[in-house]
Amino acid sequence: MKNLSGSDAAKKNAAEKACELVTDGMIVGLGTGSTVAHSIRLLGRWVKEEGLNIVGVPTSYSTEALAIECGIPLTSLAASPVLDIAIDGADQVDASLNAIKGGGAAHTREKIVASSAKQFVIVADDKKFSSILDRSVPTEVLPYAVKLVEREILKLGGTCTVRTGTGKDGPIITDNGNFVLDCAFGQIKEPALLGDKLSRIPGLVEHGIFTNAAMVYVGYENRVEVLRRKM
Repeated sequence: MKNLSGSDAAKKNAAEKACELVTDGMIVGLGTGSTVAHSIRLLGRWVKEEGLNIVGVPTSYSTEALAIECGIPLTSLAASPVLDIAIDGADQVDASLNAIKGGGAAHTREKIVASSAKQFVIVADDKKFSSILDRSVPTEVLPYAVKLVEREILKLGGTCTVRTGTGKDGPIITDNGNFVLDCAFGQIKEPALLGDKLSRIPGLVEHGIFTNAAMVYVGYENRVEVLRRKM
């Protein structure tokens, strides 16, 4: 699912620029994926070398491992239910700051963390920016409900594919023990409306349409463009 066409320099530029929003004393939501990994590494350097006083809330086992490796102290949503900021990547984002996430199958925890933050910030390379969302929408689904969800997605004009893994037989299993269905709808002209309809499907735990970003940092080879939500 992941689109790896963006350059690492562009990803790094966006991710590191967004770190300027992080200040002493913050509780920081740490997203999942190759772009936000640059943010985590830089924040870790600031913690070790400059004494930056932050704690992080990871969105996946892989992010937790990276944050520990980088020396970022961690907490949980149970202990810290309101975060100051959450920084995460995206698989695709449009000019209205709507995004599709879940290429790494972590979108349920990513959405919980993003929704727990006072400010949700997306970092992405320029290849992820699009005038209109048209990628398949990842959905996390209870294994018990797969056939029901597939039928309901079909009613909404979508088609589903169960995501399978490499190095193992059968479906990808999320950190929450569920399946991922990648659901193609073509061009998504009303992301919020589609997201609301998906959320009503029994057994669909969470979908990958995000509409709550306050800012998007779009990285290019030699610059960063910052998009802000219009109030």
